[in-house]
Amino acid sequence: MNFTNRKAVARAAARAGTIVLSLTLALGVARAQDKSYAMKITLPTLNDPSYVFAKNYAGAVEKDSGGRIKPEIYPASQLGSIPRQIEGTQFGAIQCAVIPPEFFVGVDERFEVMSAPGLVDSMEHGERLAADPTVLKMMLGLGADKGLHGVAMFMNAPQSVIAKDAIRRLADFKGKKIRVLASPFQTQAFARLGATPVAMTLGDVVPAMQQGAIDGALGGIVVWTPMHFVDTAKFVTETNQPAVYAIVEISKTWYDSLPADLQKIIDSDAATQQAAIYPVAIDIVNKARKGWTDTGGELISLPPDEQAEMMKTFSSVGADVSKTKPLLNEAYTIVTEAAQRTR
Repeated sequence: MNFTNRKAVARAAARAGTIVLSLTLALGVARAQDKSYAMKITLPTLNDPSYVFAKNYAGAVEKDSGGRIKPEIYPASQLGSIPRQIEGTQFGAIQCAVIPPEFFVGVDERFEVMSAPGLVDSMEHGERLAADPTVLKMMLGLGADKGLHGVAMFMNAPQSVIAKDAIRRLADFKGKKIRVLASPFQTQAFARLGATPVAMTLGDVVPAMQQGAIDGALGGIVVWTPMHFVDTAKFVTETNQPAVYAIVEISKTWYDSLPADLQKIIDSDAATQQAAIYPVAIDIVNKARKGWTDTGGELISLPPDEQAEMMKTFSSVGADVSKTKPLLNEAYTIVTEAAQRTR
């Protein structure tokens, strides 16, 4: 074979190699696009704004990913207690958790700042605070080095106290054992009312009330009504403090395994659903209040002067809890300043 022929053969081989490489790369891309990803979404509640968010988010992600992400929703703590749900999300066994942020206090104590009493004075104000860019950036970034990728946060409902014996005045709190969420912002607030706060996950509340381990529980009407708490206790005192938020955390291990286009869908669909949930949440709260009384429960408001006295009692809780903890204090300052801006 002469020199010219050898060059021609070499060029042909190079072209063939290029074609094979291109086909290989194209096949790899096609396979990546064909791969599907399971997405378990866990939450402790049912038929409340968090559940509606989870359903809408799941539908949007499946649609926008062309079915490449296949969400499954597990409400009412089907995947375990709240601590187990959080751990599962951190380690990748669960891909998404929709849970009140203060339950993540074991991951980072700053998660609890949204449960400070007196932070917001209405659902409208609460949603504006959740959408504040400074607050949202801080809250969604808190678990980044602990296996969590935050994508959304929204106000779930105002809080109220359910009790077996009616709480009609501030004096009725004295001596009562009240379940609270796992946050010093809440334990100190109710201790100031003369109650004994008991940190407890939602799944333990009904048996604890039935057995007399607690006299009442702090939570939302959007939980009490759809989960039939009226069968255990009929009195709900609407303190409206503190606000119940939900934060949406994605397993960082799982998120990092996704192609860039699917990561974008996870982020953008969460932001879209956060903006869309507010009017839905308002409607759910109103229906839950009506549903409570329709099934024989009673809604109670404190006398106006006592509501004002309660708010005054709560006003310094956040500063007192955070003053000896620089990072928590910084986070509390960010949130309270944003609450003033959005009031």
